Amino acid sequence: MKNILIDTNAYSRFLGGDDKVLNVLSEAEVVYMSVFVLGELYAGFRGGTREQENKRLLRRFLRKPIVSLLDANDETAEIFGMIKDALKRAGTPLPINDVWIASHALQTGSVVVTYDSHFKNIPGIRLWDL
Repeated sequence: MKNILIDTNAYSRFLGGDDKVLNVLSEAEVVYMSVFVLGELYAGFRGGTREQENKRLLRRFLRKPIVSLLDANDETAEIFGMIKDALKRAGTPLPINDVWIASHALQTGSVVVTYDSHFKNIPGIRLWDL
Protein backbone atom coordinates (compact mmCIF):
# COMPACT_ATOMS: atom_id res chain seq x y z
CA MET A 1 0.00 0.00 0.00
CA LYS A 2 1.54 3.24 -1.09
CA ASN A 3 -0.98 5.79 0.16
CA ILE A 4 -2.95 5.15 3.31
CA LEU A 5 -5.34 7.13 5.44
CA ILE A 6 -5.17 6.28 9.11
CA ASP A 7 -8.42 6.16 11.08
CA THR A 8 -8.76 7.12 14.73
CA ASN A 9 -8.81 3.57 16.07
CA ALA A 10 -5.78 2.56 14.00
CA TYR A 11 -3.81 5.56 15.27
CA SER A 12 -4.73 4.59 18.84
CA ARG A 13 -3.57 1.04 18.21
CA PHE A 14 -0.37 2.37 16.66
CA LEU A 15 0.33 4.15 19.95
CA GLY A 16 -0.31 0.86 21.72
CA GLY A 17 2.27 -0.91 19.55
CA ASP A 18 -0.13 -2.85 17.28
CA ASP A 19 2.15 -4.80 14.90
CA LYS A 20 -0.34 -4.75 12.01
CA VAL A 21 -0.61 -0.95 12.10
CA LEU A 22 3.14 -0.54 12.60
CA ASN A 23 3.81 -2.72 9.55
CA VAL A 24 1.43 -0.88 7.26
CA LEU A 25 2.80 2.49 8.40
CA SER A 26 6.37 1.36 7.77
CA GLU A 27 5.50 0.33 4.20
CA ALA A 28 3.52 3.45 3.26
CA GLU A 29 4.84 6.17 1.01
CA VAL A 30 2.23 8.66 2.20
CA VAL A 31 0.21 8.53 5.42
CA TYR A 32 -2.81 10.81 5.35
CA MET A 33 -4.64 11.94 8.46
CA SER A 34 -8.01 13.58 8.03
CA VAL A 35 -8.75 16.70 10.05
CA PHE A 36 -11.82 14.76 11.22
CA VAL A 37 -9.59 12.03 12.69
CA LEU A 38 -7.58 14.78 14.34
CA GLY A 39 -10.76 16.13 15.95
CA GLU A 40 -11.73 12.69 17.22
CA LEU A 41 -8.27 12.24 18.69
CA TYR A 42 -8.34 15.61 20.46
CA ALA A 43 -11.76 14.77 21.90
CA GLY A 44 -10.45 11.45 23.17
CA PHE A 45 -7.36 13.08 24.66
CA ARG A 46 -9.52 15.50 26.64
CA GLY A 47 -11.40 12.60 28.17
CA GLY A 48 -8.26 10.79 29.27
CA THR A 49 -5.61 11.23 31.91
CA ARG A 50 -2.65 11.72 29.51
CA GLU A 51 -3.89 14.63 27.40
CA GLN A 52 -0.58 16.52 27.15
CA GLU A 53 1.47 13.38 26.49
CA ASN A 54 -0.96 12.26 23.77
CA LYS A 55 -0.85 15.70 22.14
CA ARG A 56 2.94 15.64 22.19
CA LEU A 57 3.02 12.21 20.54
CA LEU A 58 0.48 13.32 17.93
CA ARG A 59 2.49 16.45 17.06
CA ARG A 60 5.58 14.27 16.63
CA PHE A 61 3.64 11.88 14.37
CA LEU A 62 2.30 14.75 12.24
CA ARG A 63 5.83 16.13 11.74
CA LYS A 64 7.01 12.91 10.06
CA PRO A 65 7.91 13.62 6.42
CA ILE A 66 5.49 11.02 5.05
CA VAL A 67 2.50 12.25 7.08
CA SER A 68 0.10 14.73 5.52
CA LEU A 69 -2.87 16.35 7.28
CA LEU A 70 -5.95 16.72 5.07
CA ASP A 71 -8.32 19.67 5.33
CA ALA A 72 -11.77 19.55 3.75
CA ASN A 73 -12.44 21.47 0.54
CA ASP A 74 -15.07 21.63 -2.24
CA GLU A 75 -14.01 18.28 -3.67
CA THR A 76 -14.18 16.63 -0.25
CA ALA A 77 -17.67 18.05 0.27
CA GLU A 78 -18.89 16.82 -3.11
CA ILE A 79 -17.59 13.31 -2.43
CA PHE A 80 -19.19 13.48 1.04
CA GLY A 81 -22.54 14.27 -0.58
CA MET A 82 -22.26 11.32 -2.97
CA ILE A 83 -21.31 8.90 -0.17
CA LYS A 84 -24.00 10.13 2.22
CA ASP A 85 -26.65 9.86 -0.49
CA ALA A 86 -25.52 6.34 -1.46
CA LEU A 87 -25.57 5.21 2.17
CA LYS A 88 -29.03 6.71 2.70
CA ARG A 89 -30.40 4.97 -0.41
CA ALA A 90 -28.88 1.67 0.75
CA GLY A 91 -30.24 2.10 4.27
CA THR A 92 -26.76 1.84 5.76
CA PRO A 93 -26.06 5.07 7.63
CA LEU A 94 -22.61 5.61 9.17
CA PRO A 95 -21.31 7.97 11.82
CA ILE A 96 -20.94 11.36 10.13
CA ASN A 97 -17.22 11.67 10.86
CA ASP A 98 -16.59 8.34 9.15
CA VAL A 99 -18.35 9.62 6.03
CA TRP A 100 -15.97 12.61 6.02
CA ILE A 101 -12.98 10.33 6.59
CA ALA A 102 -14.11 8.09 3.73
CA SER A 103 -14.48 11.19 1.56
CA HIS A 104 -10.84 12.04 2.18
CA ALA A 105 -9.82 8.46 1.36
CA LEU A 106 -11.67 8.49 -1.95
CA GLN A 107 -10.37 11.97 -2.75
CA THR A 108 -6.75 10.89 -2.28
CA GLY A 109 -7.13 7.34 -3.62
CA SER A 110 -5.92 6.00 -0.27
CA VAL A 111 -6.45 2.73 1.48
CA VAL A 112 -8.21 3.24 4.84
CA VAL A 113 -6.42 1.70 7.80
CA THR A 114 -9.21 1.10 10.29
CA TYR A 115 -10.71 -1.49 12.58
CA ASP A 116 -14.26 -0.27 11.81
CA SER A 117 -15.96 -2.78 9.52
CA HIS A 118 -18.81 -0.42 8.64
CA PHE A 119 -16.51 1.32 6.13
CA LYS A 120 -17.25 -1.69 3.89
CA ASN A 121 -20.68 -0.17 3.24
CA ILE A 122 -19.13 2.72 1.31
CA PRO A 123 -19.08 2.24 -2.46
CA GLY A 124 -15.58 2.40 -3.94
CA ILE A 125 -13.71 2.48 -0.63
CA ARG A 126 -10.45 0.57 -0.35
CA LEU A 127 -9.72 -1.01 3.04
CA TRP A 128 -6.61 -2.70 4.34
CA ASP A 129 -6.73 -6.40 5.14
CA LEU A 130 -7.04 -6.97 8.89
